[in-house]
Amino acid sequence: MSIFQHFREEERPFVEQVLSWKEEVSVMHQERRTDFLDPREQDIVRLIIGNDDELSYQFFGGADDSERKRAYLCPSYLVIEQSDFNLAYFSINYPAKFITLTHSDVLGSLMNIGLKREKFGDIMITQDDIQLVVASEIADFVKMNVEKIGKASIDLVPISLEQLKTPEEKWTEEGTTVSSMRLDVILSEIYNLSRAKVKPYIERGFVKVNWRVTDHVDFLVKEGDYISVRGHGRSKVLEQLGRTKKDKIRIRYARLL
Repeated sequence: MSIFQHFREEERPFVEQVLSWKEEVSVMHQERRTDFLDPREQDIVRLIIGNDDELSYQFFGGADDSERKRAYLCPSYLVIEQSDFNLAYFSINYPAKFITLTHSDVLGSLMNIGLKREKFGDIMITQDDIQLVVASEIADFVKMNVEKIGKASIDLVPISLEQLKTPEEKWTEEGTTVSSMRLDVILSEIYNLSRAKVKPYIERGFVKVNWRVTDHVDFLVKEGDYISVRGHGRSKVLEQLGRTKKDKIRIRYARLL
């Protein structure tokens, strides 16, 4: 059985990349630091590498609760240090009393300087501060080129890891039954929305599966998929638990509070 059968076709390039990292580390005894990975990509790394005696790996994005993290892979005889992840941290100074900045504002400004999303980690927004995590190899470039976000002139101030404010994520797990694994069916059950209300959300591009916009109501959801619905939060399908006597599918899922 091919390993690719366990993943979606669109995930194949990343699966091949992880297999290449695994070979470089376990066979060629190289060390490998990745860009920032989203939680689904982190799950794929765990599934492919598993408990391999030839190599060690860890994820880090500034805190245990960070969403986007870099992975560091190395031969098992080496010890992984926090410094191996090459992270830099910034606080954004801006006139918060007069201007409100959103996550999209910050991300848009970062992307506009020509760097790919994978070079940026989490963007943390609190009532009185905005902080971000970036790959240290681009930190100077970011500081030099990001001088404005939205309508606000800003100043990027380097901070230490100890100054980073990472909001704690809380998930709740629940179980339910569904008639099928279609996206519209899953969303209707998890978010307690009617199928009629779910359909336009999907068709208008307000739904993402594994951080990609999915606009087909009949898209089939799988175990391990992360789902987000604009205005309704994030969830994850954890497990399919077989069928009921009435031939419904039992699933276990989690929602981000």
